[in-house]
Amino acid sequence: MDGVLGSSLPVFLGLTVLVFGGCGVLTGQTLAEGWKPLSSAIAYSILLGLGDRFLVWGLFGGQLLSVYGFVVHTLVIGAITLTTYRISIARRMVSQYPWLYERSGPFGWRERVGGTIAQ
Repeated sequence: MDGVLGSSLPVFLGLTVLVFGGCGVLTGQTLAEGWKPLSSAIAYSILLGLGDRFLVWGLFGGQLLSVYGFVVHTLVIGAITLTTYRISIARRMVSQYPWLYERSGPFGWRERVGGTIAQ
């Protein structure tokens, strides 16, 4: 497992999923609130992956230049960031333009039928 992750499973769950996943949640929400493009979320996910790899190496003695570790950690952080980004954009569209859109699941919105606000 260490070869694929580039660190032990507890380090992966604690540092990558909890700490950097939490940073990914905050990053996704912030980018969505500022109407930033999706490419910004991807770029910040890569930067968070680099920071995660550095702390895994610096604090826990993991492999710094583990390609598989970097890819796996960055994909997990990116999935968390992009999921939060999409949920936040959908919430923002519906709350900012309630006369145009209504919720269509947790990730999407659709045009409101009838064009009136239902309260």
